[in-house]
Amino acid sequence: MLPNYTGGHAAYQEFVVSQLRKYYPDPYSISRADWEIVERFWLLDLSATDTLMKDRYSVYGPKPRQPSCMLRSYLLSIQFKIFSLTDWAARLKISPLFAIVSGFEYHDTPGVGTFYDFLDRLWLSDEDNFSPHLRMPKPKVKKPSKKGTKAASVEKVTVEELLSQFAEKPVSPDQPYSLLLQLYKQQFLDVSIQKGLLNPESLALAGDGTPVNTSARVRRRRLCNCLEKGIRDCSCQRYYSQPDCDIGWDSSRYCFYHGYDLYLFTASDSESNLPVFPLLGPASRHDSLGFLHAFFSMKTFLPQIRISKLLLDSAHDAMPIYEYCRNHSITPFIDLNEKRGIKLKYKADFTIGDDGIPICPAGRKMNHDGVERKKHRIKFRCPLASRKYGCSCTTPCSDSKYGRTVHLQMKDNPRIFNIPPRGGEEWKTEYNARTSSERSNKRIKVDFLLESGRHRSTKMWYCRLYCILMSQHLDAWDLPFESKLRKAVLQAA
Repeated sequence: MLPNYTGGHAAYQEFVVSQLRKYYPDPYSISRADWEIVERFWLLDLSATDTLMKDRYSVYGPKPRQPSCMLRSYLLSIQFKIFSLTDWAARLKISPLFAIVSGFEYHDTPGVGTFYDFLDRLWLSDEDNFSPHLRMPKPKVKKPSKKGTKAASVEKVTVEELLSQFAEKPVSPDQPYSLLLQLYKQQFLDVSIQKGLLNPESLALAGDGTPVNTSARVRRRRLCNCLEKGIRDCSCQRYYSQPDCDIGWDSSRYCFYHGYDLYLFTASDSESNLPVFPLLGPASRHDSLGFLHAFFSMKTFLPQIRISKLLLDSAHDAMPIYEYCRNHSITPFIDLNEKRGIKLKYKADFTIGDDGIPICPAGRKMNHDGVERKKHRIKFRCPLASRKYGCSCTTPCSDSKYGRTVHLQMKDNPRIFNIPPRGGEEWKTEYNARTSSERSNKRIKVDFLLESGRHRSTKMWYCRLYCILMSQHLDAWDLPFESKLRKAVLQAA
């Protein structure tokens, strides 16, 4: 049968006050840190959960637990850093405080199976993962040559191709995590906007990918008999217990890992470094591609947000991203990638004539050799070079038969010519706010122990991830100067 929705948030607050008076008549006996969590949850209105999840329950069968209480209890386990549902179900049975704040009667709390059943209802798919368990082995990520740099992408699609795909076919709103996102948006993100912590009309977003380690190794098994034939590196299908995960390179820890790549957009202009939108992808996915997947998914689910600035690191230094920002009135603040040679001293032995044509070290004007419009640059080539006989100069500056080439940036190059100018004080001040992304990732992985979840399905990782984002918003909301809950308990006593 359907859950009982009578009373709403007011009924929950009255229940907590009456139960605290019964089991904790002296509210000062509760530690200050625990009391702050209790009061935050007492003020947190989750009554919309009952309405949003009404269609996820049947009219037949036994009476279920109230959805808002189940979500509140799961959020409470994250606040108290208990990442095992088995342990949390046991804590509810022995601790009156945990049961009361969740909204349950002491000695009448849900079991482990009830929690897993509730999380199943949050996932709008019969499958627990996006990919099937049977799949071909993926190509391995290569270790980068330079320490601190990110590994090259193993995906065959380029940034330009993926951007055009999303432009032609937007992300579908029918995603398994849609209900989770709706609960997060309506009861946390929108509340932060109402409190003035975020400005949806002009939002500055910092984007970055971070590794999520889910296991020490790849969990897979062979289904073929190639090993018996002496073939170890066959390309036959294998069964993966975590099909959405693969092996990636952690540039900060300088090691390989197995799991996901979490791409997170953070409001860089918020004082609390509030998260806006997350997306889990395979660990091998490059940040430039993860950015596009997350960005266009966010546009589908959060269309009311107007992005005014994008703060990204050098992994996103791709011309299609600059062009998209220019066409959609977004100011990009993207660090240049040294691999493209922009930060190095460029062609110091060449000079530019008054007519804008490069002059080689021998004093000859170079020949115009076309325009590379995708890269917004003009190409010039040695005037004495022959592809057949090489350079006829007495002092050649290149041993290539093609001859020395020089590229000049066009005036409409959005990558080089920024507003505000790249390297200026205004640009540096704004780009420094990109560290909000690292601080938000630290809160997710260190403070709320995201990687401590013992899960093997994308469903469970998404449930844990979104509840951690909810907790971040909850912690950013100011508590009243005088405790209304403590006053209500003492008055009732």
